[in-house]
Amino acid sequence: MSEELVYRLAATTAVEPLVNRWVAWSHLIAPVASSLHLAHYQMELLRSYLKEPKLHVDACQNPHLRSGPFVDIPESRAGEVEELLATTQRAQGESLQLGRSLMQFQGLLVKEAKGQSLEPYYERLPPALRGYVELVYDYHHRPAVRFFESLLYHGKFYQRELQSFRLFVQKDDGARPFIMSTPRLPAPDEIEWGVPFESDVVDRLFELDTRPRPLGEIRGLLGLTEADDERLLPLLTSEPLPPRDVWRGEGARVRYVGHACVLIEWNGVTILTDPYIGVTPAAGGLERVGYAELPDRIDYALITHNHHDHFCLETLLRLRHRIGTLVLPRTSATLYGDMSLKLMALALGFRNAVEADPLERIALPDGEIIPVPFLGEHADLAHGKAAYVVRAGREQMMFAADSDCLDPRMYEHVARAIGPVQSVFIGMECVGAPLSWSCGPFLPAKPDFKIEQSRRYKGSDAADVLKVLKAVGAERVFLYAMGREPWLEHLLGLALDESSVQMKEARKLLAAAPAQGYPATLLYGRSDLHFGGAPAAAEDDFEEFAFEAALG
Repeated sequence: MSEELVYRLAATTAVEPLVNRWVAWSHLIAPVASSLHLAHYQMELLRSYLKEPKLHVDACQNPHLRSGPFVDIPESRAGEVEELLATTQRAQGESLQLGRSLMQFQGLLVKEAKGQSLEPYYERLPPALRGYVELVYDYHHRPAVRFFESLLYHGKFYQRELQSFRLFVQKDDGARPFIMSTPRLPAPDEIEWGVPFESDVVDRLFELDTRPRPLGEIRGLLGLTEADDERLLPLLTSEPLPPRDVWRGEGARVRYVGHACVLIEWNGVTILTDPYIGVTPAAGGLERVGYAELPDRIDYALITHNHHDHFCLETLLRLRHRIGTLVLPRTSATLYGDMSLKLMALALGFRNAVEADPLERIALPDGEIIPVPFLGEHADLAHGKAAYVVRAGREQMMFAADSDCLDPRMYEHVARAIGPVQSVFIGMECVGAPLSWSCGPFLPAKPDFKIEQSRRYKGSDAADVLKVLKAVGAERVFLYAMGREPWLEHLLGLALDESSVQMKEARKLLAAAPAQGYPATLLYGRSDLHFGGAPAAAEDDFEEFAFEAALG
């Protein structure tokens, strides 16, 4: 009897988590944030589309507008968008009420509460808020509504039944519409799988990245029959797994995966920063690290901040069964957008999620993980964020993501506390989206133009990076988290080219940093670096590599 053929997920298979047909990201999970986003963004956006569908579709053809509030759905499917609007009103009516009640009541408090006791206002709480909030003042007698966020995950505002997955073949890197503004309507060649994100069967699906299973078992997992094979088989492959490149060499190997995602392997420990893995398109494209190449176990996944290209649910859920500990920045929960990533991760089925304060150390064999402060990038809103220093032997590497050097003295204090940081990985998103880009639904009114332009989600420019390097006693710098890889475009919509301010600043740094004693490398695609052992390239070669990488 011949052995039954077994299959695994193909490298071209993408799996998007959805909440009521919208690609899931943190603002669609946390109950308060999702209610505000639903009421003040999604519903308004769909109504705007239905008024002028062609305007929206035309805008999405412009690379510089596709990340704006425009729905990329053909006019011929406007009826389906209208139905989605109606079903949303029915299915998420209570969440809509929560968002509207919160904004109205917060406005009432701001108008009336001037320092007197807030106790009488508990009797005036709208029904949707009762039992979920505490009313507080800051020390300047400004009132606020503080939520007991953990209670909300156990109540009616967290709707697991709206969660699902969309499985499809990634045709090319530009095939996906921008995730914030375009809901995913059904397509005949895709599979929709309705299952809560926290379910253990989700791990069984994603184990198929590396553990092949018989076709019948896969059908049963997804609730399919043989009649669905025409849609299922293109998502699978029976080809053997590619050989694993397990690091057993001296020192640390640092594998750049793309954007802010870096794999650090040291003394048998694996660490992945800001996990996002780009699916390989059927049409081909830039070489990339796939899910099947990653280690079977990722001991620590480090999240720098709560933006959808750093806390990316598509990849985090797909890797959940491999991640030992998810390390998250601590949040204060005093702002609607400052939702607890730990509570969210636990609701999403992670069993070991920890919040880490700055300088709170996580021990490794002859090393450690040290969270450090992270300034900027949230339009000066105090949302949870942390950079991380990973010490591997005597080498310290800082993964600073989109940190902005608003105060160099902070980095001097860090170096004084933990010692010099030899290698700095830092992004140069020195333009940044305006304040209301993702936080607009939390604001009672749209800011005027001057405020929008002044308060942006921006990181460092060339001059700022040089200040960071000096402050931490760095020996070299690697530019990453630039959003240049083509598989990031549906997440960021940056449309970067060589004339972009970010690239001009990067080139400026590549020229200026070596002159000041800091070899500089612009990372792109995938590459390996080695620290503490025999390197693949001597440090003297970093400058030449930087020039070649800059040419891209």
